[in-house]
Amino acid sequence: RNRLIGIGLISVTFICFALLDCGAKWLVKTLPVLQVVWLRFLFHAVFSTALLAPKFGSGILRTRRPKLQLLRAGFLPLMTGLNFWALQYLQLAETGAIQFSVPIIIALFAAPLLGERMDAARWTAISIGFAGVLIIVRPGTQGFHPALLLAIANAVLYALFNLLTRQLAAHDSPEATQFFSSFGATLAITPFALATWQAPPGALQWLILCLIGLAGGLGHYLLALAHRYAPASVLGPFLYQQIIWMVLLGYLVFGDVPDAAVLAGGAIVIGSGLYLLARER
Repeated sequence: RNRLIGIGLISVTFICFALLDCGAKWLVKTLPVLQVVWLRFLFHAVFSTALLAPKFGSGILRTRRPKLQLLRAGFLPLMTGLNFWALQYLQLAETGAIQFSVPIIIALFAAPLLGERMDAARWTAISIGFAGVLIIVRPGTQGFHPALLLAIANAVLYALFNLLTRQLAAHDSPEATQFFSSFGATLAITPFALATWQAPPGALQWLILCLIGLAGGLGHYLLALAHRYAPASVLGPFLYQQIIWMVLLGYLVFGDVPDAAVLAGGAIVIGSGLYLLARER
């Protein structure tokens, strides 16, 4: 029963993240990327404080690993900026498919950084997964767009971000990590955002900015909450349902239809990731 609660929470989480990317893609057509990233985290920080402070009080400020918390917080605006920048030029399905290589990259990093043993089957799955990424990126062909490299860089950083999260989970509460992430990211990008400030042209832009901040804050909180009810090995495969929402929102909002290379490469990446997750179980 608890695992079903965790699965339900993680499913809502990835709907929130798909809505976040969709809103950001719409906003960066009229506003500077850094400004959208900053306001996304500002509203996220306000949401986190309003949600967590009344219940946990000063407990959200307690951390045993402040340097790791600050490093993780610094990763967030960098990753988000790369993602939003890529979304200016790419379909939601393209960035989503590349993002699904994160479990494969984590498995690759686990050997040198965490000392985990890698057998031949894992190395084979990693190689096949990266072949799927190459099918999506299509280097040297007319289908290649340089923004795909931004999406790949974001996936690499997100894999490292997940490894930091794994380290912090053993020392700090999810509430503290949520607070430090939102406020740390907001403070880190504030000077750059103010330097490129451009007033949103209308009420609709402000509404979407509020909504992506809410979607980001709620998504990150539900992600941490889901892991209280089910282990990562159970929740991991549900990451891939996000591609359904990405394709659907891309079509409904922007009229985008992913081509055969994105679908084929995405299927290969997802298959490799699911195999690695199954091996972890």
